[in-house]
Amino acid sequence: MKQQLVECVPNISEGRDLKKINDIANEVTKIEGVKLLDIDPGKATNRTVITFVGEPERVIDAAFLLIKKASELIDMRIQSGEHPRFGATDVCPLIPIANISMEETAKYAHMLGKRVGEELGISGYFYENAATKEDRKNLATVRSGEYEGLEKKISDPHWKPDFGPTSFNKKTKTTGVTAISARDFLIAYNINLNSTSTRRANAIAFDIREAGRIKRQGNSITGKKILDTNGEPVRIPGKLKAVKGIGWYIEEYGIAQISYNLTNISITSMHEAFDETVKAASKRGIRVTGSELVGLVPLKAMLEAADYFLVKQQRSLGISEAEKIKIAIKSLGLDDLKPFNPQERIIEYVMNSNTDKKLIDFTVKGFAEETASESMAPGGGSIAAYVGALGVSLGTMVANLSAHKPGWDDRWEFYSKWAEKGQQYKNELLFLVDEDTHSFNKIIEGFRMPKSNEEEIKLRNEAIENATKYATNIPFKVMETAFKSMEVMTAMAKEGIQNSLSDAGVGILCARTAVIGAYFNVRINAREIKDKNFAKKVLKDAKRIYEKVITLEQEMISYIDSKM
Repeated sequence: MKQQLVECVPNISEGRDLKKINDIANEVTKIEGVKLLDIDPGKATNRTVITFVGEPERVIDAAFLLIKKASELIDMRIQSGEHPRFGATDVCPLIPIANISMEETAKYAHMLGKRVGEELGISGYFYENAATKEDRKNLATVRSGEYEGLEKKISDPHWKPDFGPTSFNKKTKTTGVTAISARDFLIAYNINLNSTSTRRANAIAFDIREAGRIKRQGNSITGKKILDTNGEPVRIPGKLKAVKGIGWYIEEYGIAQISYNLTNISITSMHEAFDETVKAASKRGIRVTGSELVGLVPLKAMLEAADYFLVKQQRSLGISEAEKIKIAIKSLGLDDLKPFNPQERIIEYVMNSNTDKKLIDFTVKGFAEETASESMAPGGGSIAAYVGALGVSLGTMVANLSAHKPGWDDRWEFYSKWAEKGQQYKNELLFLVDEDTHSFNKIIEGFRMPKSNEEEIKLRNEAIENATKYATNIPFKVMETAFKSMEVMTAMAKEGIQNSLSDAGVGILCARTAVIGAYFNVRINAREIKDKNFAKKVLKDAKRIYEKVITLEQEMISYIDSKM
């Protein structure tokens, strides 16, 4: 079964005392297998967003310890800040990340709430996908009245807590209450204005957020509310769905901000919120100077932002991930107030920061020296995959150069699509560089298994056979991918900028080398496979690709010779 991963993003009502913040956040590191990803304090809001991830049961244990420590160190009777809040651990959402449904995640939220109520004596409410009542789904509704209105709220039978004590007791006075949820990935996203006016920031927020603003007679701010037949205020909806927002003034930076919660980035993305805010601000004579992410952001959100702005600029989308991240940062102004380090702010990068170093992370010199060492890996399979990656990188380069050629502006999308294809092939081949070495190591692990009795011998033989099949499939995958990648170089040799014809040609030769080199590995590994039907099929398929590559190589050499 694949590993289930849940992210937890508790917000604590302390953003100024770094010792308290770190003491609370570091509680999660006491649980083995839980990774603390980020601690993001805000002085003006007096609030810190803490992010950690792990398997569900362990995340629940870690969240419990954090809530406990926060209740010991934060006294809500003396807490104040710009952000709405009603508890020491104000909110504690659980977010499904991998191989777990929202329904399962909600069950873990309920388990956490039960423990917090019974073992810590802290009251609270379930919201969003963990809500027990329809009118408790919205956090703003659950938190209305904030800490100051808690005593009245808890005494109202309609607002009886979902867990913990049902009266405003001595404990509640100091800890407040906690809201626990299961929700989609939420991006806390602030947009910076060249203004100090909270009123104007709020006006822009009302233009954009889904809830919009209350409809009034006459003056849009002071005019009388217009009510519907049920006596409820009529609302003018905002521009974007799945967006919550308010305006505030941040003393730390001396500017007004619009603080958004993007509750479903598949409905409204960061870049859409940013661009619509730019339009709304401009109408009011205000300029957006940049933006600020609170906590972590998924890689996908950054790449989609980059693609959005590249399309607006009619530029090729087939550039490297690193370049796209730079474009997203600059386009959204994420470094306006302070440096934005992708390795610390993008969730996938943070999660992979402590993993073993890969071959593709070596320098060019380091890779060569590692290959030349006494170790048997990396070997020919990894080198073949790497040569293939270099080949299609050249084809991609020609596509990107062609997309920027003066006079070819009307064809930029054509070349962009080829560059995107090239990037996909390159990434697949780079993955196979390390995977070929991993597959070889699996065979070694099989041979190291115990063989002191018949059962152990049987298990050992099965492990070796399966590992050998896998170690044959990987170079076969290199063959397939490198062969397919030749379409990029072929297209660019014929349609791309002709000054780079030689680059496309070298790319074709690299791909051909990758295919033939991987073919050697398929053949030598297949000799050790006991399942002869499997071996026969993979050898037949590999030979077919090999023959096609030889033919295509000769055709392209003849074509390039004719153009030189």
